[in-house]
Amino acid sequence: MSVSDRHIIVTGGGTGVGAAVAETLAHAGAKVTILGRREAPLRAVAKQHKFIGWITCDVTDRQAVDAAFRQARELNGPIGAVIANAGAAQSMQFRKTTVDAFQHMLDVNLTGVFNCFQAALPDLELAGEGQLIAVASTAGLKGYPYVAGYCAAKHGVVGLTRALAVELASTGITVNAICPGFVETPMLERSISNISEKTGMSAQDAAKSLKRGNPQQRFIQVDEVAGAVLWLCSSSARSVNGHTLNLTGGEI
Repeated sequence: MSVSDRHIIVTGGGTGVGAAVAETLAHAGAKVTILGRREAPLRAVAKQHKFIGWITCDVTDRQAVDAAFRQARELNGPIGAVIANAGAAQSMQFRKTTVDAFQHMLDVNLTGVFNCFQAALPDLELAGEGQLIAVASTAGLKGYPYVAGYCAAKHGVVGLTRALAVELASTGITVNAICPGFVETPMLERSISNISEKTGMSAQDAAKSLKRGNPQQRFIQVDEVAGAVLWLCSSSARSVNGHTLNLTGGEI
């Protein structure tokens, strides 16, 4: 199995990891539909390759997800894989975290994955093969201070992945999670700025503080995550199921 001519949906496909994943899959011959909340970045990514289409969608809205997946099928045919990459991060002390802020982390990072996996499942079951891949985080495997909601949601994604992998094992569908450390993206840049503002550290020192967790003393690059996705979608990974693929430089 290769990705050539297969229809793959990538959520959060307008920037960062999602954009890199979409471009990598398209260059490998896949028909890619990217989803995201903002039209402009989706359009910009879609212009990079003729095999990339786009649909605006908020993954926390189940009706919107179902409608987007129906539209994607009309454009590119049955869905062969889903890369659930859409996410959001927010840092604050636990004692100051509101219920609404906590719920938002769960809605975007966990329920969004649930919505997209469930919306695609009928196509994969009918085909008797396919991949459900969640882009989780090391925050799904360990704790970090000031991001309790994010950690809780990402731990939930890992749990969902492992449960579905067992439930669907006999169907030919594999379910896996990719857990990178800090990835050099616009979202990371915002996190560094936030640390700098709250602590008085320079942006350079704030970045160094985050790199210390990686034994290689560097940030993960988007092409590394995209390469992992491409491999998990290939026949070489057909026995990899319920796995958390850690891209951490040895941190985990």
